Amino acid sequence: METSSKELFTHVNQLWNLLDDLAESNPESYKKFIQQQLKEGKEIWASPEPQFCLETRILKPKERKLFINFCQWKRIPSPQSATHPVPIRVGKPEDMSETSDIYTVINVAFNPDILQAAEKDQVRKNELIQMVIKCIEEKLHFTLSHSYHTTNFRIKGNIQRVKQNLMGLQTDLKEKTRKELTLNQISSTMSNSNDLPQLLLTKEQNSNKGRCLIEEISSTEAPMEIKRPVYELKVIEEQNKKPLKMELKVELPGINSVSLCDLHVSEEDLLIEVPEKYRLHLNLPERADVEMTTAKFIKEKATLIVTIALAQEKLM
Repeated sequence: METSSKELFTHVNQLWNLLDDLAESNPESYKKFIQQQLKEGKEIWASPEPQFCLETRILKPKERKLFINFCQWKRIPSPQSATHPVPIRVGKPEDMSETSDIYTVINVAFNPDILQAAEKDQVRKNELIQMVIKCIEEKLHFTLSHSYHTTNFRIKGNIQRVKQNLMGLQTDLKEKTRKELTLNQISSTMSNSNDLPQLLLTKEQNSNKGRCLIEEISSTEAPMEIKRPVYELKVIEEQNKKPLKMELKVELPGINSVSLCDLHVSEEDLLIEVPEKYRLHLNLPERADVEMTTAKFIKEKATLIVTIALAQEKLM
């Protein structure tokens, strides 16, 4: 580690010397270089943006629902030409087993141009979806149903979680960028798309149902264990058995402040996250009124209590 740090420090000094020399000898080239790096850097660190969600089924190894979130992401480069592979980012599958509903969520990301073109051409969109299904099968060794439908919601789950899932796969790229610190290497690293999985979408391959090429990206970081906390969710009813509200109690040992908890509620589900410690995702038994939902934290018991109001039609 000490040797690596010394080598990195040497490369950094060399980089700064190169930039200083360039600034003095050719100010215009220096200015263009800096502007280009800022532009490319902005695209690299941009967040994925969900576009639409697909529902299908995993048939093997274990049958369950599968939701695929299709996202656009400026970080993903465009294909070099119409006959070149289309780069795709495939996130790690997340299994959800809340109440009686069991399903898996997988996030995929493309360059914005790819999804925008697909939205304008239904045939192209169907081909893209089928290729994604095939890629997931090959990458994760799943057998999927090729029957699917687009959901009426844009994203399954929580948008912050989707971003973390996709952006968490950049570890190797960031390490590579930090280590390869020479003037030419920085420029090539910013524009290199070889580290991304490739999805082949050529006309010839589409006509033959094609195949996709996946290049695995391994992370150098050890996965951190995120615990599912103990919880109790109940529907509070009136005397005539009519639902009045929902109440959720979550035990969070070791947490002493509500500021450490991230709470996200939609009409259909709820997500509680304590970074690097706890995660709880629940499908709600009744539709929620998000704006009227409240939460309080009992510090002495390290317990979060969420009172979830019901949507108006449930109360009428």
